[in-house]
Amino acid sequence: MIKNHFKIAWRNLIKNKTFSLLNIIGLSVAFGTAILLSMAGFFDLSYDTFHKNADTIYQVYSVKQSTKGPQPSESHPAPLVEAIKNEVPGIEKATRYLQEETIVSFKEKEINMDAVWVDKDFFNMFTFPSIKGKVKNPLEQLAAVVITEDTANRLFGTVEAVGKTVQLLINGKDQPFTVSAVVADNLPQSTLEFEIAVRFEKHRDYQRNKDIWGAKYHNVYVQLADGANPQLFEEATRSFIAINLKEQLENAKRDGARPNSDGQFFKLELLPLKDVHFTIYRNGNAEVSRARPYLVLGIALLILFIACVNFINMSIAKSGQRLKEIGMRKTLGAKRKQLFLQFWFESLFLFSISLVFGTILSLLLIDEFKTVFQTNVSFDLILSTTYILGFLVAVLLITLFVGGYPAFLLSKLGTLQSLKGKVDISGKNSVRDVLMILQFGIAILLISGTLVLRSQLEFMREKDLGFNKKYVLSFPLDGKMDSHKAVELLRNELASNPDILEITAADNNLGYGKDGSVSKSMMGFEYKNRVVNTNTLVVDYDYVETLDLEIVAGRNFNKGFAKDSLSVVINESMAKEFGEEDPLIAHVNVTDSISYPVIGVVKDYNFENLDKTIEPMTIFLRPDWGLYYAYVKVSSSNMSKSYDAIEKAWAKIEPNATFLGSFLDENINRTFRKEERMTTMITSGSILAIALSCIGLFAISLLIVNERTKEIGVRKVIGASVTNITILLTKDFLKLVGISFLIASPVAWYFIKSWLQNYPFKIDLNLTFFLVAGLLATGIALLTVGGKTIKAAMQNPVKSLRTE
Repeated sequence: MIKNHFKIAWRNLIKNKTFSLLNIIGLSVAFGTAILLSMAGFFDLSYDTFHKNADTIYQVYSVKQSTKGPQPSESHPAPLVEAIKNEVPGIEKATRYLQEETIVSFKEKEINMDAVWVDKDFFNMFTFPSIKGKVKNPLEQLAAVVITEDTANRLFGTVEAVGKTVQLLINGKDQPFTVSAVVADNLPQSTLEFEIAVRFEKHRDYQRNKDIWGAKYHNVYVQLADGANPQLFEEATRSFIAINLKEQLENAKRDGARPNSDGQFFKLELLPLKDVHFTIYRNGNAEVSRARPYLVLGIALLILFIACVNFINMSIAKSGQRLKEIGMRKTLGAKRKQLFLQFWFESLFLFSISLVFGTILSLLLIDEFKTVFQTNVSFDLILSTTYILGFLVAVLLITLFVGGYPAFLLSKLGTLQSLKGKVDISGKNSVRDVLMILQFGIAILLISGTLVLRSQLEFMREKDLGFNKKYVLSFPLDGKMDSHKAVELLRNELASNPDILEITAADNNLGYGKDGSVSKSMMGFEYKNRVVNTNTLVVDYDYVETLDLEIVAGRNFNKGFAKDSLSVVINESMAKEFGEEDPLIAHVNVTDSISYPVIGVVKDYNFENLDKTIEPMTIFLRPDWGLYYAYVKVSSSNMSKSYDAIEKAWAKIEPNATFLGSFLDENINRTFRKEERMTTMITSGSILAIALSCIGLFAISLLIVNERTKEIGVRKVIGASVTNITILLTKDFLKLVGISFLIASPVAWYFIKSWLQNYPFKIDLNLTFFLVAGLLATGIALLTVGGKTIKAAMQNPVKSLRTE
């Protein structure tokens, strides 16, 4: 029987070449796209799930009550870990985690590496498989380090790495460390990334801060014992918080902060490791959202849905060609069940062919997909037994429902009805119309999203950020030389170059440089019996001039004023924080004995990503504080030559350091990666949705024209023009597209408006986006059905009426 089903399926596939080709193309593209998008979605959802103890590991975060409401933070003081381990029941292991670059030397090699400073339990908590060396407690010794396989190759080549001594630059001095283990390279779906791991006690700030509860500069992770209740963690930490943060709690009460629902002004909470990658701290809360990967999976399902709808419509469209076959089979004794199985097997056969082509298509496009969507997906992620079985079951269910519906319609036809060649399936038009409305509703939804996302992305790219991003180049000051001295040498080296306009430096970058590093420094201080919090930035002379920041009050740092190193410049937001009518009378109390007067105010500028508001900023000029990034302003002409000149000059100053220069507009564009990825994804989805919907619309137009062929002939005989008939045939399609627009637009408005709320700087959402989406969908629909309807309207009525 199966062999017979296969033969008939193959014959019908060859016989109906147009329908078969359209179906196979649509389904193959849908399957290929669904496979790629599913891989991307599951890849994102797999973050940190590879750790064996992932279900019992948590990140600790704090929530402090202030006059502005709750303020969450991932940063903690050095003594917190010991307090947690000693005083909180159910804590099996705990580690501090601080990510910071450092220079690693071995013989003549000097490499700037991404280092993590952790406690000895780190590798017992997290799963980073050891390839060579110690498997358990590789950081048991204070002078031990753990490196990745890639780091071992860079430092030692093919020579055995375990046991080798390397030098790490700490506080300006090289300190020896011994490689105790080599672990596998970091997986791309890991939030914890490093090239070398060092004991936390060896960090440059540890000795100064090991007993200070006010210095918060690292993350904390804990692993709970079996059966421990994470809900009880917050209550268990209240006692040592009350003791060690007594002054901070009293200040919060004094300043008028409101306690939380439990009457607390400060609390520690646990965030599951699997949620860390998806967490955004907003409005005083840790918001966990997996909307992005689910959106990717949702688009995959929508595209697959549209292709399946096309299959249903095409199956119905060609059903009229098989009515006599159905009648003859029933006359010869075929039962309804047998007919259903025959038609369903044909669907399964076509789906199987499409699945094979779709899989091949995904294999061919995987590299381009990874590039365009900026992802590290691979087929290894879905080659597990669970994923394969799940996928096959999903395909089987799809064919059962999608192929089963047309099979059910055809198998239920009566014998006489079939032999007469007339289709009269109750309710089929309403089903067809609903499917078409859904198809174009999805397309309009995706087109609207594309238009808004592209407009928002362009708005962010073109927004005036308050500083010169086009002609300023930044690069990390990697190397062993004192950063201030290195900047001064850079000034001297480029002094004679007319295209180099200004040179300065700071301890932070604007946007994401080529090194990918980003950091944030904050401090709080007492001002007129209240606590004021501010971001901090350490700069060299000419920072304001180099970035073209606007001074709105006072003056900038000046080499002619010796005391400027004990003064600060603030932004407008910080001036508002002081609450003074004249901000130049304010001062910043760094310690109880040292006060920095405000000498100038700069206009607010976006020193953080555009999904964040502009916060208070205090700028220091301290020769004894480190600088990490150089900034060079160049003339608008010969920018490439200026870049080469800067690179050459830096190579003379630090010959062992890699030059990682990029202009600030490039840095800013890197901060939009998630928006670019989402825009590309939505755009691709909308194009595919429209293309597949047009295939389905073409099939529906064939069905309509086939159903109304004799009606068209009669109308032409009694005098109807080609235009009248064309309008008659297309107006029903336009009505359905109009209904799709009315349904999809409010849905799109709701979701897009919710998404835009994530950005304090955003475009104005108006009806234009949705009207354009509706017009595009209408125009494409008219182009799709126009040719077929005009051809039908121009056909000789004799041909359509000759059988009557």
